[in-house]
Amino acid sequence: MKSSVIKRSIVIQHRKTSVSLEDEFWTAFKEIARARDVSLSELVAAVKAERQNSNLSSAVRLFVLDFYRQICDCTSNPRSRDLEPGVTSVVDLSSSASP
Repeated sequence: MKSSVIKRSIVIQHRKTSVSLEDEFWTAFKEIARARDVSLSELVAAVKAERQNSNLSSAVRLFVLDFYRQICDCTSNPRSRDLEPGVTSVVDLSSSASP
């Protein structure tokens, strides 16, 4: 059986790198970037800056998972819309998007 993981190249701050992701995660990641009105490179750079002891591909998967978990939480529990100050699951693009 052929693996559904595909290696994709991306440029982050003028450096070429790659992530190996399933089509579903890549599509979801692109949708998140589009919804936030940022480029894929900016979003990957932000995820890379926030990751903790994992490879970049895993960090992107966890970011996508966390993004959709937050949507589910907000839908099922309207009070969870306000994140607590210590929550680091939302990536701040303003500090890591500069070249």
